[in-house]
Amino acid sequence: MRIGLYPGTFDPITNGHIDIIRRACTLVDRLVIGVAINGDKGPLFNLEERVDMIRAEVADIAASTGTEIVAHPFENLLIDCARDVGATVIVRGLRAVADFEYEFQMVGMNRALDASVETVFLMADAKNQAIASKLVKEICRLGGDVSGFVPAAVKDALEARLR
Repeated sequence: MRIGLYPGTFDPITNGHIDIIRRACTLVDRLVIGVAINGDKGPLFNLEERVDMIRAEVADIAASTGTEIVAHPFENLLIDCARDVGATVIVRGLRAVADFEYEFQMVGMNRALDASVETVFLMADAKNQAIASKLVKEICRLGGDVSGFVPAAVKDALEARLR
């Protein structure tokens, strides 16, 4: 069984994340969505809320692809999380060159820690390249329409929290 790990804060999950998840399902039999417990980032949504949003948004993808998708909170090193869940592949989404520079460094460090875990980069679909959770929250906070950037239930949760 091929197990992949797609890590992130997912605060909140966006259409860009959903696109990467959908495409990652073509590469693995089981996709673990690693939900980072990162208090330093000051997430808008608590861990339970983020996990619940992910579970709700990936249920149809799992059903349609036949891929098992699970949300797994983690607070340790990414490579240790990969080991914990049995992942041999880390899936990362790229939006721009700036993402690549950071991710390139991370791959090098992860390979030094455990060369048996590969990293696969999936380029964001052109329509999702500008989407970042931080920007979505700011747009919503300032009264803008985020319906093109997040699923409807996430939009409702953002509006309830920020307005």
